[in-house]
Amino acid sequence: MALNSQMVPLGTPAPDFSLPDLDDILRTKADYAGGPGLLVVFSCNHCPYVKHIETALGEVLTEYSTLPAVAVCTNDAEAYPDDAPDKLREQVIRAKWPIPYLIDATQEVGRAYNAACTPDFFLYGPDLTLAYRGAFDDSTPGNGKPVTGEHLRNAIAHVLKGEAVPEPHYPAMGCGIKWREG
Repeated sequence: MALNSQMVPLGTPAPDFSLPDLDDILRTKADYAGGPGLLVVFSCNHCPYVKHIETALGEVLTEYSTLPAVAVCTNDAEAYPDDAPDKLREQVIRAKWPIPYLIDATQEVGRAYNAACTPDFFLYGPDLTLAYRGAFDDSTPGNGKPVTGEHLRNAIAHVLKGEAVPEPHYPAMGCGIKWREG
């Protein structure tokens, strides 16, 4: 079932995280302090909404390689084995993502960010406060609109220039995060 992202208030500080990547290297929010910003993408391998944009996302990440970025998989990989680390590694190769893919096995980071769906984009400025949250572009599976990444590209360009991202921001739409019961 498709869900929209929660429109977390702009200016919200990025929650802390300390998560292993696919090579078991621990990545933390502090690693990105003092940079031009940070893009946090909640993603997974199995969702058709992610698959729909994953190659274009790889192109955007490559185009804006000066902006640090991480992908985070918060999904319950036991219940959804296509989101296990070996499958995420296949996705990174297939989609040509030049960024670390982090594993949120406890799901605490996804909850701290108020992630709701995959994909869900959180773009932070140099002070690591939220500058943009929302859609990659207007395309979703089956709506016939081209995958361009225009909303995210525009937001990144503004952040890299030190500018506010003009509103309106449109919520991302995707598969609901696969939370563990309890």
